[in-house]
Amino acid sequence: MSSPTPLKFLMPGWFSLVMGLCGLSLAWHRAGPLLGDMAHGIALVTGVLALGVFGVLLVASLLRASRYPAALADDLKHPVRHAFVAAFPVSLLLLATVGVALGGADGGLSLFWRAIWWAGSLGQFWATVWVLGRWLAPIVTAPGQGPGNTGLWPAVTPVLLIPVVGNVVAPLAGLPLGHTGWASAQFGIGAFLWPVVIALILARRIAHSPLPDRILPAWFIVVAPPAVIGLVLAQMQAPLIAVQALWGLALFFVLWVLPVLKRAISQPFGVAFWALSFPLAAFTTLTLRLVELQGATGGALQMAGVLLLAATSMVVLWLGFATVKGLRDGSLLAPEPVANIVLA
Repeated sequence: MSSPTPLKFLMPGWFSLVMGLCGLSLAWHRAGPLLGDMAHGIALVTGVLALGVFGVLLVASLLRASRYPAALADDLKHPVRHAFVAAFPVSLLLLATVGVALGGADGGLSLFWRAIWWAGSLGQFWATVWVLGRWLAPIVTAPGQGPGNTGLWPAVTPVLLIPVVGNVVAPLAGLPLGHTGWASAQFGIGAFLWPVVIALILARRIAHSPLPDRILPAWFIVVAPPAVIGLVLAQMQAPLIAVQALWGLALFFVLWVLPVLKRAISQPFGVAFWALSFPLAAFTTLTLRLVELQGATGGALQMAGVLLLAATSMVVLWLGFATVKGLRDGSLLAPEPVANIVLA
């Protein structure tokens, strides 16, 4: 019997590459007032790369769904991997955001970006309803196990923030495109569910089981919601103090999960490492936005923003090289190893 091709193991989480590249593009775009045309050029190149990676992943995912439908079904049933299905619509929302940021809101590509945004927005809304609907589904108890031995706790990981809280991304492009009502409504869903999911993640960590070691990088996802919400509030012209409060919360989460990084990078490289990219890029973008709002040109915050931009760029470059290396040596797109549990 022939062995399955690597295509069989292309789980939806691979769209996190697009999320990270889009985040980096937006960070460089926000640095434009400080760094000039170079920043805009890097933002454009990174955005085009994100669109290209998305196209490749979309075609490959459609081929996988047609050739290995059972593998896709397994992903949708998996307690952790099922949440990555939302990485696809969030990628669409972020691509639309990059397109709008780079001048696509009023140009000849306006209709294209509107279509991309609506596809991502409605897809993200469906993903939220579908993931939360699993919480209400009957729990199947394995033979010989009592009701107390099963539950939804294995599904409660930081990855859950993507389908549930990813709705807060919608206004970033939705507001400039004129879809204020629906974008704001979707933002409300994500903002309401964000503290709920954070509380569940902490409850799982404290009272139940730690995360499997291979998804330790997913802890960095907790940085993304306050960073994105801060960007949206700035876009909505909320009081500066509200944006500063969200920036402070995002900074706290960065420092909180930073000790996990040493244990995370000791694990074999996998697609889960891309969870580092978008949250860090979102925090960088919010920092640079705050520089503009506070008029803090030349101050410590500007220095922090530039340093964060350099660090984010280096992280994404490292992730890119590690991904190419993993694809070449066959360590990626391979059967998932048995998860080990570490105290993290």
